[in-house]
Amino acid sequence: MTLFVARVVRKIKTLPIGQVLLFLILGSSALTPAWAQGVAIPNFWDPRVQLERPDLTGLRPIRFLIDDDFPPLDFSGLDGNPTGFSVELARTACERLAITCTIQVRRFDTLLDALADRQGDVVAAAIPITPSLRQRFAVTAPYFKIPARFAVKKDRNEPPPEVKSLAGKTIGVVTGSAHEAYAKAFMPGATLKGFGEMAEAQTALKDGQIDYLFADGLGLALWIGGEDSAGCCDFAGGPYLESRFFGEGIGFVVRQDEENLRRAFDYALQQLWKEGKYAELYLRFFPVSPF
Repeated sequence: MTLFVARVVRKIKTLPIGQVLLFLILGSSALTPAWAQGVAIPNFWDPRVQLERPDLTGLRPIRFLIDDDFPPLDFSGLDGNPTGFSVELARTACERLAITCTIQVRRFDTLLDALADRQGDVVAAAIPITPSLRQRFAVTAPYFKIPARFAVKKDRNEPPPEVKSLAGKTIGVVTGSAHEAYAKAFMPGATLKGFGEMAEAQTALKDGQIDYLFADGLGLALWIGGEDSAGCCDFAGGPYLESRFFGEGIGFVVRQDEENLRRAFDYALQQLWKEGKYAELYLRFFPVSPF
């Protein structure tokens, strides 16, 4: 299923950057989410586990490697500088640790090789956590996941998506995606209609050709909050986070010989959640929450 997840993660790159920037300007397995300003904010940190700050005495300046074409996690802002949820979370984590950090922009497909070649120290990009990634690198606990979600047309008054209520309904999915595989496994009473691209499935939902759309929550959130949906649709039900289908999430990636650095950023991320900084950044970049 990791190939499916990787495909879904990179598929969102097809969204026009102008649409995503407008979405941000207008709005300027997870534990129980918090709610703020009507937005569900995911929590990936167990409050019963209190991480300790490692000794960072003498630590060199840390070089973050990012790409800039995966909004709203990593992208070029209106001023041309890199920004996004992952980028600003990295900057804020560095401030929390009181360490010096820099940001380097590279092509997505070169990030891990650059990290391995010591051209940078931490990767902050939408690279799914997988067993193969863990074999090569050390990774923090996830700071973000892309859940699967149901979307419905607002004027159809469809019931909440449950096994019984989905029986006899038509569910749109992207052909070959993890969402199609999940629906085939756990929604036997529904009729699945496959689409080659997410945009085709979204149009079908908007035009009333399908009852539900089951797809990645991040792409749906951007669409629901953007111009193309014209306010037609909304989420229904809650997030689906089954890791066998939808992956373990996204974390900061470091070399395996940098265990102290991994521990430091795990500590910083937990503190940012506890102190409300994570929520502030989440609200800034996700006015329509994928959760």
